[in-house]
Amino acid sequence: MARVTFLGHAAVLISGQQTTIAIDPFLSGNPQAAASADEITADLVVVTHAHGDHFGDTLALAQKGALVVSTYEIAVYAEKHGAKAFAMNIGGRYDFSGGWLKFYPAWHSSSFPDGSYGGMPMGVVVELDGKKIYHAGDTAYFSDMALIGKEGLDLAILPIGDTFTMGPDDALAALQLLKPKRVLPIHYNTFPPIVQDGDAFVERAAALGFAGEALKPGESLEV
Repeated sequence: MARVTFLGHAAVLISGQQTTIAIDPFLSGNPQAAASADEITADLVVVTHAHGDHFGDTLALAQKGALVVSTYEIAVYAEKHGAKAFAMNIGGRYDFSGGWLKFYPAWHSSSFPDGSYGGMPMGVVVELDGKKIYHAGDTAYFSDMALIGKEGLDLAILPIGDTFTMGPDDALAALQLLKPKRVLPIHYNTFPPIVQDGDAFVERAAALGFAGEALKPGESLEV
């Protein structure tokens, strides 16, 4: 069993018996943040792309011993700033104690705050303690999500904010390709351009046969 804690925006903490993974740990400067970087620890930090609202506190967690796992460009950037990192790309798999992770495409952009290229944006499937969790990162709806769905997902973590990612309508369409057992909406209500009703999205997902929860920052679910 894995425990998924929503930390606000797109940041989640996935905890298993042997490994804890922070994904897109944007905490400092995040008006939704349920914790500070000082208050969490992780074995791995997975970064889906280089934008500041996803790379976030990656270096702070790395200073506490976490390994950064991301694109080649993000890994090199992290290493230049003193972090230990493992460089990957789309299609690559990384094995860790208690499971593995694999990167998939995301339709978005990726650059560091100085404008330099951050590599291809990605989504990630994490298998931890036998449970498969897909974090889509920032993405549009795309038909190859059907291939990701063939992993047999226990949980899909999907952006619904619109403007910069899928909105609720496209996220519902994505569910029909991904076919997860449950869905967790993220990347909404942090800033005015991405205001959405998470509870309404979950209700619409339920009408299509997909169970879901719209967690408040700091809340968790068991997978």
